[in-house]
Amino acid sequence: MKPILLQGHERSITQIKYNREGDLLFSVAKDTVTNVWYSVNGERLGTYNGHTGAVWCVDCDWDTKNVLTGSADNSCRLWDCETGKQLALLNTNSAVRTCGFDFSGNIIMFSTDKQMGYQCYLNFFDLRDPQQIEDNQPYLSVPCSEHKITSAVWGPLGEFVIAGHENGEFNQFSAKTGEILKKAKEHTKQINDIQTSLDLTMFISASKDNTAKLFDSTSLDHIKSFKTERPVNSAAISPIMDHVVMGGGQEAMEVTTTSTRIGKFEARFFHAAYEEEFGRVKGHFGPINCVAFHPDGKSYSSGGEDGYVRIHYFDPQYFDFELEA
Repeated sequence: MKPILLQGHERSITQIKYNREGDLLFSVAKDTVTNVWYSVNGERLGTYNGHTGAVWCVDCDWDTKNVLTGSADNSCRLWDCETGKQLALLNTNSAVRTCGFDFSGNIIMFSTDKQMGYQCYLNFFDLRDPQQIEDNQPYLSVPCSEHKITSAVWGPLGEFVIAGHENGEFNQFSAKTGEILKKAKEHTKQINDIQTSLDLTMFISASKDNTAKLFDSTSLDHIKSFKTERPVNSAAISPIMDHVVMGGGQEAMEVTTTSTRIGKFEARFFHAAYEEEFGRVKGHFGPINCVAFHPDGKSYSSGGEDGYVRIHYFDPQYFDFELEA
């Protein structure tokens, strides 16, 4: 089936995110705009305007009431999903790299970059306490002095945050005390992306070391590895099949010297159990920066360095086959 092409950004896409039902798709890019689309037909529902720098991350809460964005303009902003009204502005000392709602939608976390003499912090705010938002004072702020956080997601039940660092290490930070509960280091280079499975029991990481890896969320045990010959920018786990999809390509600054064929700009499908690649989907004119599965598993989206978001529909049963063990 022909993919739906979403043209609403002027610069490269940094993250895409479905809401829980999957009827809406949020996209952010380096052009200050946050867009929300109907995933069924690619129609743009609206934009959230206010950021003045590249927007690095976006998240939506459980009942699609609020949207959270983090930007290089040194702010994290909370929006009303329906009206696009800005509900809260949290100023920081450096760019906000990752953000997310916990399971309840009451607590938000975001991490800041290590830059301009400021170190990386992981901040937690409770939205039920308006004073915290008013005073711009998180109830918990965890300094990460050694290596900055490049990607982070909430673990099951909102008890901890799993953070990936630029040195390839994972840390589990307690959402109550801020202490590091567990550590793991399976990657040799920077972790570009972390995404959880639908039930939050597993997560997949994408790294600059040309691999994506599957882990247990609670124990951080390494389960599977998926190898490519290019840096992996993003990876997602199918909610209904034993599949993962990965997107990447070489560094953005090398793109102009490479043809699309050699650049490996396809989305790549791997079997989650056998670790074998079984399909590729072309489309983007540059590296893929982010991928996401629709919650029903029957489509996936990808956002690229070319500024386009593409929604691909497919019949997962075509992929339902047994590979040679």
